[in-house]
Amino acid sequence: MRFQFLTLCLLLSPISLRGDDSWPQFRGPQGNGIATGQTIPAEIGESTNLAWRTELPGRGWSSPIIADDIIYVTTAVERTPNEAERLAMLRDEGIEERKFKQLAIAKSIDLKLIAIDFNTGSLLRTIELSMISDPDPIHSLNSYSSPTPTIDGETIYCHFGTYGTYAVDRKSGDVVWARRLPLEHSVGPGSSPFIYKNLLVLIQDGVDRQYVTALNKKTGETVWERDRPEMDAPDGDQKKAYCTPIAITDKRGREQLICMGSQWMVSYTPATGEELWRVRHGKGFSVVPCPVYGDEVVYFSTGFTKPVLFAVRVDGDGDVSDTHVNWVAKQGIPAKPSPILHDGLIYLMADNGVASCLNADDGEQVWKKRIGGDYSASPILAGGHLYFASQDGKVTVLEPGREGKIIAESQIDGRIMASPAVVKNTLVVRSDQAIYQFK
Repeated sequence: MRFQFLTLCLLLSPISLRGDDSWPQFRGPQGNGIATGQTIPAEIGESTNLAWRTELPGRGWSSPIIADDIIYVTTAVERTPNEAERLAMLRDEGIEERKFKQLAIAKSIDLKLIAIDFNTGSLLRTIELSMISDPDPIHSLNSYSSPTPTIDGETIYCHFGTYGTYAVDRKSGDVVWARRLPLEHSVGPGSSPFIYKNLLVLIQDGVDRQYVTALNKKTGETVWERDRPEMDAPDGDQKKAYCTPIAITDKRGREQLICMGSQWMVSYTPATGEELWRVRHGKGFSVVPCPVYGDEVVYFSTGFTKPVLFAVRVDGDGDVSDTHVNWVAKQGIPAKPSPILHDGLIYLMADNGVASCLNADDGEQVWKKRIGGDYSASPILAGGHLYFASQDGKVTVLEPGREGKIIAESQIDGRIMASPAVVKNTLVVRSDQAIYQFK
């Protein structure tokens, strides 16, 4: 491994993950997209409430994570082919020509972890993780660096799906351990790593195999591995998924690792991987949205092709498909952005720009608003406002509650595919070109 040190600040930084000072994983401290006790601006832009803007190398849709006044993002610097080379490379991969338009491919990728000063936006350090030759094709909307890294104490865990998992020491920048768990993603990696006590949990739902594994976070060694339930699908393409786990403790005192997948939602015992319960949700696949949980119920979207939202009680055992489903909602459900659950209401942004609000108790629609645009990033709730960021760089702010009043609409340059972060009364947004801080 080779390192480029631009400052010694990280060598001297303390290790702490206080709640309002850190955003350590995908969707924040609680993994639900909610920032508590924060006040951030409703209006943002290239010259509106902008503290700083810093261009980033490469391409990556991973969300920023933050601790100790340092922002971390992963990226993949691609050696891209010209159009004739791209078509030839896709043919060599044996891909059907009808799929060429939606796919991208690189000759090679350099995987990096970048540290940015929270206060100034200056680039502090670039850590070179790996160079991958001849990576698989990905969907043109995806990147080779889409999973969000996670911070656990002195270590950052960077995951790139089949291209490797890396444990990096925050102070020295050394790679403590690295592993590659080969998987055929079909359209690129997506599931983010998740820390549970001494485990690093990875959802590995590919075309060739679907399973969940837990690694020893100190050594990278496999602690347990569990195959997914049998699926009714014509091929592996409809068995793949890209979801990120959440952890809960139910009223029976059971610790649960909730791992959404194609056709099935499954709960595992975190320490051993033993299955606690499962629920069949239909033929949904390529699931992206992260589940949310509250009051003994988990809410989750079922992915492509026609997403629906399930509400399932978590106190069951075995197959609970016929006993523990509270309700199913079928209108305006996202295939990519995750939901927000707050004060008995569920807030959704469909991929096509229709925002809606449902009652958590019964799934009945409270309101629906056409915002416009295409959406991949998950929304956040901060400072009493909901923030929805579109792929074309538009950020729409709504007032939560039963009216859903639009407070502000803003625009930044470039595309937004990564979910925003909130720390110390500031909003951190990553676009395909740069990273921003607004306050």
